[in-house]
Formats: sequence, C-alpha cells, structure tokens
Amino acid sequence: MEYTLTTQIKATAKQIYKSWLSTQRHSKMTGGAAFVSDKVGESFTTWEGYISGKNLELEPYSKIVQSWRSTNFEENEADSQIEVLLSEHDDETTLTLNHTNVPDSGEYYKKGWEEHYFEPMRQYFEILNKD
Repeated sequence: MEYTLTTQIKATAKQIYKSWLSTQRHSKMTGGAAFVSDKVGESFTTWEGYISGKNLELEPYSKIVQSWRSTNFEENEADSQIEVLLSEHDDETTLTLNHTNVPDSGEYYKKGWEEHYFEPMRQYFEILNKD
C-alpha cells in the first residue's frame, strides 16, 4: 500500500527541513520525544520510540527520504519508506509526503500524519514565525 499526502505550512523549506532533522526541534514541532540525525545512514526514533527508521537520502531544504516503521509493524514486515518533498512559494512551503511499502493494516497512518505531524507543525511554525 502507498499514498501521497500534501499540506501547506507557513514556514520556509529550510526551517521545516532543519526541524525535521533536529532532535530538539522535531520534538517541539510534533509534541513527541524524538532522537534524530541530519546524516545519511543514521537512525532515528520519534514519538517515544513508536516510530523508528534510518535516513536514506537527504537533499538540503528540498528532500528527506527515510526508512520508516512503527511498533505496530509485524516483525516479518519490511520497513516502509517516506519521502518528504519541500517546495517553497512566497511565505509558505508545500510539504508532500510519499509513504510507500505500508503494510495493508496501515491505512490509519494517513490520519496519524495529519494529527501528529501536519497539524502540530502548522501550529508550531505559526507561533515561531509570528513576527
């Protein structure tokens, strides 16, 4: 199973990219504890370890590709993959998330991206960029 989700965030692509790959900022941006890296090949965990994976490809300020799995995955299920694409226009950035190789049981992750990532991110950057 795979799907694509898109959202608009009032922030620069650089702000979103750097926050996604910063332990402190990722945690603040989503509200869940994260340990992340901005280096290819390094592992990450988010949401107190509920999500884990590895950085596969990083193009500064435009693309993040990570292997991704939650603790709900069966042991024999392969990691899924997320691709985060950032496209900046005027005072906001379009974030496109391609989530591939999702287990058939993972339909609810779509809602999770909105509730636990996109909505908190929109609020976080709105406050951050209020001036």
